[in-house]
Amino acid sequence: MSGYRIVFMGTPDFSVPTLKALHENQYNVCAVVTQPDRQKGRGRRLLPPPVKQVAITLGYPVVQPQGIKEPWFIEKIIELDPDIFVVVAYGRILPGSFLSLPRLGAINIHASLLPKYRGPAPVQWAIINGEKETGVTTIWMDEGMDTGDILLSAKVAIRPDDTSGSLHRRLAEVGAHLLIETLTKLKSENLLGTPQDKSGTTYAPLLKKKDGHMDWTKDAQSLDAFIRGMNPWPGAFTFLFGKRLKILQAKNLQGSAKDSPGTVLEGFPGDFNVATGRGILALREVQLESAKRLPAKDFLRGCPVPPGTRLG
Repeated sequence: MSGYRIVFMGTPDFSVPTLKALHENQYNVCAVVTQPDRQKGRGRRLLPPPVKQVAITLGYPVVQPQGIKEPWFIEKIIELDPDIFVVVAYGRILPGSFLSLPRLGAINIHASLLPKYRGPAPVQWAIINGEKETGVTTIWMDEGMDTGDILLSAKVAIRPDDTSGSLHRRLAEVGAHLLIETLTKLKSENLLGTPQDKSGTTYAPLLKKKDGHMDWTKDAQSLDAFIRGMNPWPGAFTFLFGKRLKILQAKNLQGSAKDSPGTVLEGFPGDFNVATGRGILALREVQLESAKRLPAKDFLRGCPVPPGTRLG
């Protein structure tokens, strides 16, 4: 078993590959800290976070504080006497007093090439903004939001058909490998952090459900990227016949239309093409409010949308 005593902190699916990598490489994970179980779904069932489920399977003790500053939790961490915190999408801001508890410090995996896209939604914003590549970065954590010294980074290409979901999964795997490389170099090469170049800083603010509202005055290429970046959360949407229509998949046709942005265009049967600020966007998969997701041609069969209809 590798010598470092590690307290792992993470909550969602993105954290899971790193926890598994630590286990596979026989690192000494003395505890897994994750957020409390939450009520989810229509039945409001109390469900554990993904990291908890995996941690229990791997045999790790799980700790779930309501808040970082709870005295019992601080005492528990001090008792564990960790060398390093490994933090991957834990979901809470960690104060400096807490980050000072491990002997060496806290390492964080962030899903961007810092200092670009600091913040909680780096994967979504990289796609929305039309980036060709992104990546993952390991940093020494400080009290700022993703502002710590950089340890290592790895680039990942953004594919033309990537959604935030597909890119998220790839970055999670790359991040797991990068964390193991970081710990290995930290032990063998006395790896030092490099301060971030503040001049290159950009931000990736938290997305809310309302942020998925389509702006048809934008060009088709930007809207295609917007839809992919918003998939699966918070979801791109427009309004059709007064109901919310979620757009799950679309394609930039690179054509031109004289109609006003948001106007449904004449086309072959099964086509659901919409005029934008520049170009035409073909809707390929949609979901009307309180209905199931459908390919556009199947949706139009049950819900005809005449040319000239305005989406908004």
